[in-house]
Amino acid sequence: MIENEDDLLTVTDLKQYAYCPRVTYYERCLPDFRPRTHKMDEGKLAHEEEQKRAARRGLRGYGLEQGERHFGVAVTSARLRLRGKIDEVVAAAGPPPAIYPVDYKLARQASPHYQLQLAAYALMLEETWGLPVERGYIYLIPTRRVEPVTMTPALRTAVYETLESIRAIVTLEWMPPPTPWRGRCASCEFRRACNDF
Repeated sequence: MIENEDDLLTVTDLKQYAYCPRVTYYERCLPDFRPRTHKMDEGKLAHEEEQKRAARRGLRGYGLEQGERHFGVAVTSARLRLRGKIDEVVAAAGPPPAIYPVDYKLARQASPHYQLQLAAYALMLEETWGLPVERGYIYLIPTRRVEPVTMTPALRTAVYETLESIRAIVTLEWMPPPTPWRGRCASCEFRRACNDF
């Protein structure tokens, strides 16, 4: 049982940490500091529109002929102390029955930080729905491409390790070094605060 949902991390925290650990520091240790950007609003609107289109599409992109679709699936894991909202979950009756998380992205490639987020959703679905998740999908909105992501042991381990790192930042209120991929800083909403750009 979860006593206080405010103490839970979000799946977005994992994605943000993998993109740049400093985003985690700003969001978790200085929560009132985050500026709202046009990119955030654009992403939210694109997700809402894509959900409407997805409801009309078939399941062939996921390698299925039939299945049941669930949109905006909220999941919480007491074991991981994590919560999130999955854009889409596809449930196939089987045999054997299977479930697949689908994450929509306003991006052109299924980057590692998106794959980490999808793996967290897979772990949470396994816990809450009681079925194994062997793969999930990242739906790239601009290109309308479906990218399958296998839930490997390495990807699952990365979820646990990242959660541990995030909790260390939050507990110690420690600012980690910036991302080694400095090109990411150019479009970051926190770049003025970082002073490393």
